[in-house]
This record gives sequence, structure tokens and C-alpha cells, in this order.
Amino acid sequence: MNKRKSKPGAAFPLLPLLSAFLLAACATGPDYQRPNMDLPASWPAKPGNARQTTLSAARWWSVFADPVLDKLEEEALAHNAEVQIAAARVLEARALMGLAEADQNPVVSANAKGSRTGSSLATASPRPANSPRAQNSSRVTLDASYELDLWGKFRHASEAARAEMLAAESARDAVHLSLTAQVAQQYFALLSGDAGEATVRRVLAGRQERLALDRKRIEAGMLSEFETHQAEAEEAVARSQLAAIIQAREKQEAALVLLLGRSPREVMGGKLERGNPAPASAWVPEGLPAELLLRRPDLKEAELRLMALNARIAVVRAQFFPSISLTAYLGSESASLANLFSGPAGIFQFAASASQPVFNSGRAGLGVDAAEARRDQALAQYRKAVASAFADVRNALFALETTRQVAESESARSKALAQAHKQAELRHQGGITSRFELLEVERNYLQAELNRVDAERAQRAAVADLLKALGGGW
Repeated sequence: MNKRKSKPGAAFPLLPLLSAFLLAACATGPDYQRPNMDLPASWPAKPGNARQTTLSAARWWSVFADPVLDKLEEEALAHNAEVQIAAARVLEARALMGLAEADQNPVVSANAKGSRTGSSLATASPRPANSPRAQNSSRVTLDASYELDLWGKFRHASEAARAEMLAAESARDAVHLSLTAQVAQQYFALLSGDAGEATVRRVLAGRQERLALDRKRIEAGMLSEFETHQAEAEEAVARSQLAAIIQAREKQEAALVLLLGRSPREVMGGKLERGNPAPASAWVPEGLPAELLLRRPDLKEAELRLMALNARIAVVRAQFFPSISLTAYLGSESASLANLFSGPAGIFQFAASASQPVFNSGRAGLGVDAAEARRDQALAQYRKAVASAFADVRNALFALETTRQVAESESARSKALAQAHKQAELRHQGGITSRFELLEVERNYLQAELNRVDAERAQRAAVADLLKALGGGW
């Protein structure tokens, strides 16, 4: 008896086709690579002998050593509406990621069906004589279906969903960072308003005291009405300045209450506790790699969005290839409910199906073009965000040094004018200088005090801006 010799590979005729499918599956999506950008090697060193500070992103505002500010920040993070919205978006993204991962697994469902059917006696094809007119049918099955992920459609969709979930978490962190910076800046503005109000009230009290004395001197015929009118005008100017400062402070307090997420009743009538922030200064340690800025929450979000859209390209490309599905069911079917789970009632089916697009007016190709265009938009946005972040740090570093110099200059100017104001009052009481000279010195002193208060606010705000630009610290 002759035996036929099989040719090599004849027992595996599907291997070449399967290999081609696997190679196509590997080519469905572009692998993500971080965009190449021309970044600075490190941050510039601070001129002079500057104290280098290591900053923690978790509670960066602790650099001000103010327990009141600590409580306000914690309250804002717990109750602010934007924080709650960002947290809900994270939960939504996690659920969508779970749905995407579930698509990679089989779907199994249990089905039960019962019916009673009555046959007609007046049809052209009468029923058999031994067949009852009414028939019962019961069916119970366990159905399963599964689409083979040969081309990585579901795998890349899961990767995209995971990147979007991580992007939502980074967006939440960016909201936290932005909110804490806003709370600190509004708090500093509120303290500045309080200090400005106290300064104007002090000057106003002095002017009102002199005006009352002038009116008594007029009654005694010791002073002319011309000087009294001038004193009344200066007193009115101080009252106007006081009203404007109080109005601005009330707006700042209302804005801060809103950031804290308090109720409408507290927005209308709530008052905020005041503290005393310590003078703060911060600087990036010399030699710290500038690439660390890419960890900033908004930059992480932008890159993760780019990664997600890059993975979506593979999902769309998979539409070029066949869709292969496996289905099966196992169960029982019987005309009698009593025999439903007997051996002869058992039924089963295993099936496979494949679907290959032949003509769809170029929809698959256009879908890929759209996905790649969305990826290119996200790439441009990421590059722009990185450049903007470095610009933020540069501006914040410059503002930090500038505000420090301004604060020192305004403080020295205020001290000098405070002494000049005291001397002018003594000279005026001794009849050496006129009323107009005293008022001129007093106006300069008042403005210098207001400038000093605002310079202190700007210096604290500059520290907050730098920490925000750095992503909260290192």
C-alpha cells in the first residue's frame, strides 16, 4: 500500500494567512513617542546670595506659615464647585475606561423563553392528524459572544480610555493648583484692603481732629475760612478714599467666599477670619532640570490627551480589517416543561462569522484622516502649552525679584515720609510751616503707605504665582 507524502507546510495551510493578519494587527496604530522639543537644560540661577528653597506641591501655601490660610485652602478644596466637578469627571472617566476594558471580554447572558401556539384548521396545509392543535414550547439557553481582537481595536480603545482617565485626574490636580493659588491671592488682597482701610482711617481721624479744631479757631477769629475750606476738602478726599477701599475689600471678600464654596447665606453675610502671613520668598534650586516642569498638571493632561488621540487612530484603522466574531449557546428545549432539563432536550450551537468592508465610500479612510487630524491638533496644543508654561515660569521668576525690590523701596519711602509727616505736624504746630505744606506731606505719606501695602500684597502674590507656575513646587 502506497503512502502519500505531504509537502512541508501542507498541514498548516492557514499559517501564512494568520501571519499576515498578525502583522497587520501590529501595524494598525502608531506607537506614542513624546514630542521632541528644545527645552532649556536647567533654570537660571538667582543673582546674588539667594536662599534656595525646596518646595512641596502637596501644601505649597505652607510657605506663608499662616494657620488661617491653611484652613481656607482646606475648605476650598473640600467645598469648591469646580473641584467637585473635576472629581465627578474623574469618576466618569474611570467608568468609561471600565466600559472600554469590558469590550475585550466575552458577553455571556442567560435566556429563558416559553410559548403556547395554536394552529389553524382552515389552512391549505392542514396539520398532521396526530398533532395537537395547541403546542407548548420551552427553551432555556446560556448564550455567549466574543469578537476576536486580532487588530487591536479594543486594546487600543482601552489604552485611549485609560489615558483619558489619567488626563481627567491631571485636570483635577490642575483645578486644585489653580484654586489654591486664587484663594491665596484673594486672601492677600483682602489683607491688603484691611491694611489700606486702617491707614486711611488713621489719616482721616487726624484730618477730622484738625478740622474740628479749625472750626473752633474760626469762631474765636483766629483762623480764616480759606484754610478751613481747604481742610474740609482734604477731609472729604480721605472719606472718599475710605469708601472706595471698603467697596473693593467687600468685593474681594465676596470673591473669596465664593472660592471657598460657601452657601448663599454665607455669601451674603459671612465674614472671613484674618491671619498674618509670614514674609515668604522662594526660588528654584540651582541646577534643577527644567524638564521637571513637564510634570505640571496641565501639561500632563495635555500630553495624556495626545496619547489618547494617538491610540484612537489605531481604533479607526482597525475598520479596514475583517471583524471576526464567535457565538455559542448551550441549553435545553422541550415541548413539555417537565422534560426541559432531560438529556434528549439538550441543544447547543457554536458559530463563527466574519465581516469585511468592501465598499463604504471611503468612510474608513476618512475616519483615519479625521483621527490623525485630531491627534495633530492635540500635538500643537501640547507644544503650545509647554511653551506657555515656561513663559509663566520666566515671568514669575522676574516678577518675584521685581516685587521684592519694589516692596523694599516702598517700605523705605513710607518710613521716611512717616518721619517727615511727624516733623511737619510739629513744625506746623510751632508756626514754622503752613497748612498747605503739612497737607502736601500728609498726602505723600498716605500714598506711600498705600503703595507699601500693595507692594507687600504683590510680593506675596508673586510667590504664589511662582509656585503655581512650577506646578506647586518640586
